[in-house]
Amino acid sequence: MNKVISTTIRPIENQKLKAIQSRGIEQKSFAQVLDHVVENQEVKFSKHALQRLEARNIQLNSTEVQKIKEALNKAQQKGIKETLIIMDQKTFVASVKNKTIITAATKDMLEDSVFTNIDGAVII
Repeated sequence: MNKVISTTIRPIENQKLKAIQSRGIEQKSFAQVLDHVVENQEVKFSKHALQRLEARNIQLNSTEVQKIKEALNKAQQKGIKETLIIMDQKTFVASVKNKTIITAATKDMLEDSVFTNIDGAVII
């Protein structure tokens, strides 16, 4: 009975595969789909980061947020877990895995600063 079931399923799977291929739809592995979802995930800001942005009068436009997102993607491709992102006159520490900005500072605040708990940096 198992043999009958498996021979019945295989042609159906083959038909689905042929239908997908004929429509030009590319089959992707789970890892590829997961990477795509992660790449399209929006940048988040922790409560602490939002407080720092407000207290330090740091404003971000949509172009800058997109640059941060791209920096996080680059960091992820290099295997970085916690990154320092330097962009123009602004600096951010971020969790790459969670695509979350942890804190933010301006260039004026960086003199004599030490950044800990990072394993990489992206300069954009």
